[in-house]
Amino acid sequence: MTKRFLAAAAFVLLSSTVSATDIGTTFETACPFGDCAAGISLSYLGEFVIPTGHMENGVEFGGISGLDFDAATGHYIAISDDRSERGPARFYELDVDLDASGLKGVSVVKQVTLKEKNGEPFAARTVDPESIRLGKDGIYWGSEGDGKALLAPFVRVASPDGSFFREFKLPEGFAPTEDKSTGIRDNLAFEDLAIAPSGDVFVGVEAALYQDGPKSSLTSGSLSRIVRYDGATGEPKAEYVYPVSPIPQAATKADGGNDNGMSEILALDDHRLLAVERSYAQGFGNNIKIMLMDLTDATDVSAIVSLAKNDQRIVPVRKSQVLDLRAIGLVPDNIEAMSLGKAKDGTDVLILGSDNNFSTSQKTQFYAFKVLSRPQQ
Repeated sequence: MTKRFLAAAAFVLLSSTVSATDIGTTFETACPFGDCAAGISLSYLGEFVIPTGHMENGVEFGGISGLDFDAATGHYIAISDDRSERGPARFYELDVDLDASGLKGVSVVKQVTLKEKNGEPFAARTVDPESIRLGKDGIYWGSEGDGKALLAPFVRVASPDGSFFREFKLPEGFAPTEDKSTGIRDNLAFEDLAIAPSGDVFVGVEAALYQDGPKSSLTSGSLSRIVRYDGATGEPKAEYVYPVSPIPQAATKADGGNDNGMSEILALDDHRLLAVERSYAQGFGNNIKIMLMDLTDATDVSAIVSLAKNDQRIVPVRKSQVLDLRAIGLVPDNIEAMSLGKAKDGTDVLILGSDNNFSTSQKTQFYAFKVLSRPQQ
C-alpha cells in the first residue's frame, strides 16, 4: 500500500509540529499505485460541528451516514440512519457555508420523509438508511438491512419528495440467514453507495459476508464485496473484492471492543473510487483513513459463491491510502459520509460527515477540503 504525504512547504507533515487544523495546509498523495496520473492533492478548509440533540421540525437531527452534492441547487443531500424511531426515515437538504477561506457553517434547508412502496412512511425498525446519491432519475439510497431480524438490505430510487420509484435487484448470497451460514452480518452490510459518470452504481458491504470469511481483527483484514449495477436497469453487472485492512488500534478500555469496516465509497470516474475505512476502539475513539481504489483488472467474483472456499485465482481491487485523519492532526468522529461538491465561490471540495449515533458522547461533524488535484483519465 503506497503511503506518501507531502506538506505544502515541507516533508515533515506527520511530525508533531505540523497540524492540519491550520486552514490551507496541503496534503498530497503524488503517485498511488506508482501512477502519477492518479495523484490526489487536498487543502484543509476546516471543521463544523452540530451538537447531538439539535432539533429540526420537532425531530432530532443526526445519524448522518451519506452525503451528496446537488449542482442544481448548490446544496447537499444527507441521509439519516434513524430507523424510523426518533422520527420517520428521512433525508435532509443542507446548505454548507464554505469557500476558499474555510468552512463556516452547515444548516438544514428542508427535511424529506422517505416512503415505503405503499406510499407510507417506514414503520419503526423496518429500515436502516445508510447511503444516498443523486442519480439521473432520482435519489438513490440504500438500507443496510438487519441481520438479527433477517431484514434484507436494499438499494432504491426515490423521487425528490421521498416517494418510492424503483428498487435494485439484490444479488444471490446477500440476504441474511438465521444460521449465519451466508449473507450479511448484522450492522456490517450495505453501508456504501457511489454513482460513476457512466451511470453504473457501486454498492459496498462494510465487512465480509458470512460465506466470504471473517470480519476484520487486529491481525487480519476482511474481504468485502462491491456490487456493480447497471444504474438504468438495477441489475447487477459484476462484483469485486475490496480488502478491508486489519483494525489499526486496540481498545484501551479493559475488555473493550473494536472494529474496522468500509463506511463509504465515492466514484471519481468509472474505475477509480475513494473509500472510507472507519475503525473504532473503545477508550480510544475512531481512526479514519481515506483510500483510493482502482477496479482495473479486478476479478469479477459474482459467480464465486464463497471467497473463503474457493480455489480460483482472485485479483482484488488495488488500493492505496491517501489520507489518515489522525495522522494529520484531526480527531475524527464516526465518519460515514463523503461527497465531492462545490463551495460558494466555485471551489472544488471534498466534504466528510459523521454519524453521531444520536449519542451525547458523539457529534455530527463535518470536515472540508479543497481539491487541488485528482486522478486524471
